[in-house]
Amino acid sequence: MKVVPLSEARTLPIWRRPVTLLFLMAIAMPLSFATWSALLNNFVIEAAGFDGADIGWLHTVREIPGFLAVGVIAVIIFVREQVLALVSLALLAVATAITAYFPTMGGILTVTMLSSIGFHYYETVNQSLQLQWLPKADAPRVLGLLLAAASGATLLAYIAIVMTWEALNLSYAFVYMVSGGLTLVIVAYCWFAFPQFEAPNPQVKKFILRRRYWLYYALQFMSGARRQIFVVFAGFMMVEKFGFEVHEVTGLFLINLVANMIFAPLMGRAVGRFGERNALSFEYVGLTLVFLAYGGLYWFGWGVILAAFLYVVDHIFFALALALKTYFQKIADPGDIAPTAAVAFTINHIAAVFLPAALGYLWLISPQAVFTLAACMAMTSLGLALLIPRHPEPGHETIFARLAPAPAE
Repeated sequence: MKVVPLSEARTLPIWRRPVTLLFLMAIAMPLSFATWSALLNNFVIEAAGFDGADIGWLHTVREIPGFLAVGVIAVIIFVREQVLALVSLALLAVATAITAYFPTMGGILTVTMLSSIGFHYYETVNQSLQLQWLPKADAPRVLGLLLAAASGATLLAYIAIVMTWEALNLSYAFVYMVSGGLTLVIVAYCWFAFPQFEAPNPQVKKFILRRRYWLYYALQFMSGARRQIFVVFAGFMMVEKFGFEVHEVTGLFLINLVANMIFAPLMGRAVGRFGERNALSFEYVGLTLVFLAYGGLYWFGWGVILAAFLYVVDHIFFALALALKTYFQKIADPGDIAPTAAVAFTINHIAAVFLPAALGYLWLISPQAVFTLAACMAMTSLGLALLIPRHPEPGHETIFARLAPAPAE
């Protein structure tokens, strides 16, 4: 495959440029992963009789490859990041396509592990490519557009599920097979249609852990811990407590996608205008209130309409996490992006390895306690976000850097 320096990519037709590849991959990934997620809670309950503890163990297994994402550093010594991204997408697609053929605890966990390897290695490399290929000035805006594009593609898939699931009496096997197959088609096109793009800054291909990135690491850790509670238990609550069926869960996801298509580009622009500190602070305040309200669903017996509203608002707030990417882009040495993306993914998944299983048992005792813990995590994240300077840059990664004495002439 031809290697094209990034500086020359602008001379290519638009359908062969790096940003087009980013958009196609952004569309391909959720076709498999989001469809898998939408059907997951109903599938595991109907096919394998999962309870709260079982779903916790499933998500713990799913997050193990994320914890081991640091292995990407070893892989990119031999394989280009662009190639690794497409191979990982293909693995995710194949694993999604065969999910329904293994309707047992052991089978579901095995297929979940395979799909998770594809998903997490793709996400690690994709984040690195985004930060290498997008100019700093345009990154917040384009990241918002990429999120909106992914939501738009998934929206079409979910509309198809909602309209045809009951009308055509679809099976889990059929839907999973179609979604995985569509991802494979896009991956094949990306493989043959695009050259290999060469970024101007060679990436460090070894494990690095820099002291000056400590705030980014801390925010990644809290983000991973907090996200698990939403991903694992918010959707499970809608099925277990309120009895949502497949088409109803998917309909809720549809609302989330439309909201993302509308708000994600606006949030990208807001990050560019107001800065990462303000954007992240707004997100964490909002998430604290949402998680406390989740607890109120159990404490005060609030109804399903409020639960669905909170689920959508929760999802919108998470879109502001793109500010964490642009914060790192501003403070990082250009050659640190790939290895630090891998390290950050591992840090992000430290809590994810044990938290779902542990909280699955707490869920059996007190669901509201799980959401109270999530609110505490959001407040901790808020405290960390306030340490981000208004204009972060290398040497000025936190507000404390201002107190450091200037180097001697």
